[in-house]
Amino acid sequence: MKDYGISVLTQYQMEVFGTHKVRGAILCDTDKGLLLLKETRMEESRICALAKIYEQLNANGFEWVDTPLLNKEDAYVSKAEDGTGYILKKWFQGRECDVRRENELIAGAENLARIHLCMRLAGEENGFAGREENPVIKEYARHNRELRKVREFVCRRSVKSPFEIAFLKGYDRMYFWADRVLEILESMDLDSVFEEAEAENHMVHGDYNYHNLLVCQEGMAVTGFEHAHRDVQMEDLYYFLRKCMEKHHYDERLGYRMMRAYDSVNKLGKKERDYLAIRLAYPEKFWKITNSYYHSGKAWIPAKNVEKLSLSVAQTEEKKRFLRNLFAFQI
Repeated sequence: MKDYGISVLTQYQMEVFGTHKVRGAILCDTDKGLLLLKETRMEESRICALAKIYEQLNANGFEWVDTPLLNKEDAYVSKAEDGTGYILKKWFQGRECDVRRENELIAGAENLARIHLCMRLAGEENGFAGREENPVIKEYARHNRELRKVREFVCRRSVKSPFEIAFLKGYDRMYFWADRVLEILESMDLDSVFEEAEAENHMVHGDYNYHNLLVCQEGMAVTGFEHAHRDVQMEDLYYFLRKCMEKHHYDERLGYRMMRAYDSVNKLGKKERDYLAIRLAYPEKFWKITNSYYHSGKAWIPAKNVEKLSLSVAQTEEKKRFLRNLFAFQI
């Protein structure tokens, strides 16, 4: 963040006692409490749409969110002298959720259920378009085509890098999972899941992970709603659960406790569990790393990416057991 970004603070009706630079932002101690100033490329209209989500959360008693503040001109985006846009948000004294602490991940799952109950917002007129029916089929079909394309590309290379060798070694196993998941998904009746989400105006956080959770003395705060949109709310739980399970080697006990915590607030029916199972079954990590490789320069692949790719393959048996025991789901 540029130093003169601090001058933007004069555009707000408040008294600033002090500022402190943090990663990519400025933490501000003010008479309105702790606030965070950061650069933004979002349009004013997008932030106005997001503000409706914050208003709904606050109205339902969920105030531990990074609500944006209006400036003196009743706008959310404030411009610096060079034209850079900034947004000022409510912030909290706390630390990032520790993925190694199971109790914090369980609290995060329960927290997600609470915000989901509050995130019901009619779409088009509030700046959030609806999504197409069952887009996951199209998504996975595209992913599978991309995996086949990468395999063809790698097979044609005469000299293969360690990453490419690891990719080919794990490809058959991972593509089998990818293909079977798509086949099962096409035979499942998940229309009611999407219809219910559409009818009840379900909104999702869009990036719910431990990086966007702050553990504070008074409770847990949720930040990073920039990707919020209309969708099946199980998308948030799937993403959070997958990120945590990848770190914990698909620990069944932890996964069960996280799901039970969510269910204690917002009930998980059979169709929600089926949706979670099919989403978790797809080899998302393997595809993501492979896709990143294919769209990179390919001249040099970090050793860490080779490790991540190999780990995603190695965790297949752990995930298989996890899905079988928690969801009665088998490939």
